[in-house]
Amino acid sequence: MQRNFLEKFLEKISNFPSWIKEIIYIKLSKEVNPQGDLAYIFAVFKPSLTDKGKCELNSRLSGFDNNIYNIFNYCDNNLSISEIALNTYMSLEEIAGYFLFGVDEGYIQLPDNSQILNIAGFLAGKFRTGEYFLQDGAISEQQLDDAVLNYEHRAKKNNKKFGQSLIELGLISDKQLKTILSIKEIAKKRFILDHNDIPKLTEAADYEKRIKNLEEENRKLRNRINELLNSNEKNAQYK
Repeated sequence: MQRNFLEKFLEKISNFPSWIKEIIYIKLSKEVNPQGDLAYIFAVFKPSLTDKGKCELNSRLSGFDNNIYNIFNYCDNNLSISEIALNTYMSLEEIAGYFLFGVDEGYIQLPDNSQILNIAGFLAGKFRTGEYFLQDGAISEQQLDDAVLNYEHRAKKNNKKFGQSLIELGLISDKQLKTILSIKEIAKKRFILDHNDIPKLTEAADYEKRIKNLEEENRKLRNRINELLNSNEKNAQYK
């Protein structure tokens, strides 16, 4: 069942006044750089089924678990990786694993952008840090071997992570390492999106009416409390 949480979420925001949307845009533009955000590249990608994938979705002859067929169905409906994650309540890490399975088995078309496969491989645990930067073209096989030796002789003994060896050898920057590790950590989390959580825009007249109703309820409550207090005082006098 397709829920379209993201579409409803964005649709609700799109109905906000332009000045509110401008505030949201400015805030997000300071935090996100789509052109350089690796998570963005993978999240917005829309995987497509091959003919083999479509046949398997219709026949289900292989008897895969429902998660796989659900993902195949969303791929066939042109949903992005992020939309698939939201609709299945899975993490990006889990979706990456299913995505790679589909590609490896020929059910999902191979992406034109090799970086998408590389990111998916890293998020799913297929590639380690060094392998990720090798596949990304940031380092060569020889440089990776040198980093491994450096790690085994120095960094490992000092309880450092392997990525530090890459930095010490000047192969990658600290920012590159922190970025990819942060993406991997966030990708482990499941994000439940509910468009009903977005605040509703209330007309001033409606807001004032609600305030008056609350004031009236408070007045009645105070009167009732006073009646109870007076009643208790009278009862105490007669005892």
